[in-house]
Amino acid sequence: MTLLLFNKPYDVLSQFTDRGSPTKRATLSDYIDVPGVYPAGRLDRDSEGLLLLTDDGRLQARIADPRFKLAKTYLVQVEGEPGIEALSALRRGVDLKDGLTRPADVERIDEPALWPRDPPIRFRASVPDCWLRVTIREGRNRQVRRMTAAVGHPTLRLVRWQIGDWTLGDLAPGAYRSA
Repeated sequence: MTLLLFNKPYDVLSQFTDRGSPTKRATLSDYIDVPGVYPAGRLDRDSEGLLLLTDDGRLQARIADPRFKLAKTYLVQVEGEPGIEALSALRRGVDLKDGLTRPADVERIDEPALWPRDPPIRFRASVPDCWLRVTIREGRNRQVRRMTAAVGHPTLRLVRWQIGDWTLGDLAPGAYRSA
């Protein structure tokens, strides 16, 4: 069995091909040359961080399927400074168009020592921002971004740091290693 930990850069699709696009976009094949592996789950093009790839279909299902409630931890830079009310709402669960989310573990953190994003996030001197560590146990489409927006603090940068026991650690953007 093969299991790879990959640090997906910003603006890279979580798939190996980009068929049908009028313009070429970066894909996993630009970074990973291991035959027979597929992503276990997804990470949006505008998100960065840990993506697991495996050749084991059962493991892939266990990682990706929300029924297994595998914890996924994100480092999230948000616009503004969420107060107690916003943080409590995230911890209780947020009502989105597709229903109430499961409660999230959320805490404010100091700015993490991450690589610079290319392109950098928009900076506005008049609008503060802060960082959160958010752990969810489901995987709806763009869930963390929709949750922070629903409580009035849009996501500026999102880095998936951990999936279950697997963590990004010191893996550089665009690099991968065996688990």
